[in-house]
Amino acid sequence: MPIAPGTKLGPYEILSPLGSGGMGDVYRARDTRLDRTVAVKILPAHLSSDPARKQRFEREAKTISGLNHPNICTLHDVGSLDGLDYLVMECVEGESLAQRLEKGPLPSAQVMKIAAELADALDKAHRSGIVHRDIKPANIMLTKSGTKLLDFGLAKPATPQATLATLTTAAPQQNPVTQEGTIVGTFQYMSPEQIEGKELDGRSDIFSLGTVLYEMLTGRRAFDGKSQLSVASAILEKEPAPITDTVPLTPATLDRAIRRCLAKDPDDRWQTARDLALELKWLATPTASTESARPFAAKPVNKLRKYAPYIIEALILIAVAYILGFKPTHTTTVERPTLRATLLPPEKSQFASIETDEGGVPAVSPDGRYVVSPVHETDGKVRLWLRALQSSEGKILPGTEGSGHAFWSPDSHSIAFFSTGKLKRTDVDGSAVYNVADANLGRGGSWNSDGTIIFSPNGIAAIVKVPASGGTPVPVTKLDPASGVTSHRWPQFLPDGKHFVFILRSDKSNVTGLYVASVDNPEPRHVLPTIFNALYVSPGYILFVRDDGLFAQKFDPASLKLSGDPIPLPDRVGTFSPASNALFSASNNGVLAYYPSQASAEDANLVWYDRSGKKSTLSSHMFLTASAISPDGSTIALSGYSPNEWIPRIWRMDLQRGTKVPLTQGFSTSPNWSPDGQTIFFTGVQASSANIAQIHKVSAAGGGAEETVFGLDGFTLGAASLCGDGKTLLFVRAQAADVSHTSLWALPLTGDTKPFQVIAEDQRPTRAAFSPDCNWIAYENRSTGNREISIVHFPDGGRRYQVSGSGGFNPVWRHDGKELFFYSPSDSSISAVSVQEKAQELSLGQPNPLFQVHPFAPRLGVFDVAPDGQKFLVFGDTTSYNGTPLFIVQNWDANLK
Repeated sequence: MPIAPGTKLGPYEILSPLGSGGMGDVYRARDTRLDRTVAVKILPAHLSSDPARKQRFEREAKTISGLNHPNICTLHDVGSLDGLDYLVMECVEGESLAQRLEKGPLPSAQVMKIAAELADALDKAHRSGIVHRDIKPANIMLTKSGTKLLDFGLAKPATPQATLATLTTAAPQQNPVTQEGTIVGTFQYMSPEQIEGKELDGRSDIFSLGTVLYEMLTGRRAFDGKSQLSVASAILEKEPAPITDTVPLTPATLDRAIRRCLAKDPDDRWQTARDLALELKWLATPTASTESARPFAAKPVNKLRKYAPYIIEALILIAVAYILGFKPTHTTTVERPTLRATLLPPEKSQFASIETDEGGVPAVSPDGRYVVSPVHETDGKVRLWLRALQSSEGKILPGTEGSGHAFWSPDSHSIAFFSTGKLKRTDVDGSAVYNVADANLGRGGSWNSDGTIIFSPNGIAAIVKVPASGGTPVPVTKLDPASGVTSHRWPQFLPDGKHFVFILRSDKSNVTGLYVASVDNPEPRHVLPTIFNALYVSPGYILFVRDDGLFAQKFDPASLKLSGDPIPLPDRVGTFSPASNALFSASNNGVLAYYPSQASAEDANLVWYDRSGKKSTLSSHMFLTASAISPDGSTIALSGYSPNEWIPRIWRMDLQRGTKVPLTQGFSTSPNWSPDGQTIFFTGVQASSANIAQIHKVSAAGGGAEETVFGLDGFTLGAASLCGDGKTLLFVRAQAADVSHTSLWALPLTGDTKPFQVIAEDQRPTRAAFSPDCNWIAYENRSTGNREISIVHFPDGGRRYQVSGSGGFNPVWRHDGKELFFYSPSDSSISAVSVQEKAQELSLGQPNPLFQVHPFAPRLGVFDVAPDGQKFLVFGDTTSYNGTPLFIVQNWDANLK
């Protein structure tokens, strides 16, 4: 039975259980004499009466006591009390390899380090005459100081390796604890001779270590099956799948070293753990990939013997070639293999691929050595993560909070990115961050060898240029509103550093596409019909996405023309229609990085939450920017992007049947229901208004024409909230040339329809919501730089109250006005604040977090409350983008010819 905390075994006070196994239970304990934490392993009383088990237990004590090695758990003491036999060992702090493998495979560099330490530990045991016999992930601890090999409970004296002399004289031996023919160990990690119950030597441990190394690299067991019989059969008869099938970038030398561990015949394996340890240590050195000889190939006299088979084979091939008339030339074509691998984000983080102003595409450096990608960290902020592809570790670049859409300098030494309304740059060492230019909503950039950066400063801008050292941007291209053109974005310099390709977006689908222009001649020239960014890559191809398939097509940067047919590649790439963003990047030397198609935001869902956080999913098959529940709660007005569309439209979705009906055709967002549920007011764009957002309305029944309610030359207007009596509409106003400075206005819909200002630019208001009685307005206040929720009286804009204290987005009132809900970014929760009105003053309660949602979910304002205040509609079932890995392809172009 378990031992209760506080129990004393001599001077050792039990603190808590650590684990259990076939040979006993392990507890954390305190050594009261030396005031240190130890691990106490106990053989239960009902097993102590078994002479064989007790003998094995005593043998473990003697075994470990003779093994003094930094990678073997230290034995401090042995004892017996009231029928309990126990060992007192070093308490190893860390996690077991089995626990680490639950998170996925390990990088090859880390595998080599751990493997070398384990091989070193086994060498010590084997030289001491001990075979462990139970090498498995659960018996390996990963600590800050290194690897620790645990649990010698099944260890036994080693049988000397057979030699030509001993084979003729050796006689069968009986062992009082484990007789020949008895299987002891853990099935999946046993050697073939262990399965067969044969006598074991150190080479059995080497096989078991090979199975562990295989699992560390691939995340799957070398030998597996549905039963012990099928596992045993696999170990005896089958070879595990090649490691490179799962982890393509695994060094071939490491693959071979593990293969040699897993040889069925012990004579074909590494003959000592020392040989293996030396090999692994050599593999971890920077010169390992270029050296041709092994450092442990002990004596020169053995080298000829070692390579004799290869020399003979080479001579035979030369002779055959000569007979067949083959004549060598001075050049040799070497096939480059296409290798595929995946990268996981830093621990407790995830890649940020589908944000609007943050996140974006993983950017491969021009030399193919690095990839930089935005990641969501645990504090909810997005930062840039830099990873050298030949390294097992990455690093967060300091000063990159709120970053997105990074791109590289041509020498691969610096990174430019958009953050907090600026275009910035930093070096790969992350030593400093410099401001380059203003860019309130950057949409891509490119950097040439002359030190010029071209970029798109926001979502409705043309391409501009600026020195990489910083300065005032100068226009390069010009928008053509007459053609319905709304944006130039995602530029990329061609090799001459003058011409560049970019995406031109237009209200007209036959105009939108990939274009080419020059800093000297900005007249755009059509290249390819697509709504997503495309890349020019050496050796002369345009890479682009169609649906989620990646294609390559020949492109001549001199004539600026495509040729040949598009060549489909096997990679399925994620997309983000709202930004016309295909989530991939490529270097100049054949390295491709991308988020897979399951990262596409169009697969995300709406989620219903109740006040306790219980949820149910409502599929939308769109990327949404806003949702509004009808006054009777039966219908939802959605603003969103259908797959492969970059223009959002308003849709009506029936909650009972789940059907959707489009209500608008042009760019339209921010739906607001009229009180009678018959009309939807929204933000829309029409060519006649020079593509500047205005206030429109449409029949909620569908089939009606869109009507312009209000527009203002030179200003973009966004519908914010409709008063409960249907007589007044709030809207956010900003100059079309600078949408970062906003103010909140009210538009009377009856009588004198002249709008008036409610909240001035100094508070930079964004989303706003009328209280049900229209006496108060809750809004996002950005006067301090952060978004906070405030309330002011309407119509005078006075008596301002601060609602949130640590950030707040998207205020929504309960139907009776007695609660206000908002998203709290500090803890990713939907929070509620009680509201009471007394003598024209408000009394506010403390924000009360109701439930947590994914940090991305409410960022675009897709969050509404049912009329009864008991259900919440939130965008973002995280299954489509949470934990998505980054895919790396080396030599993607190897087979294009």
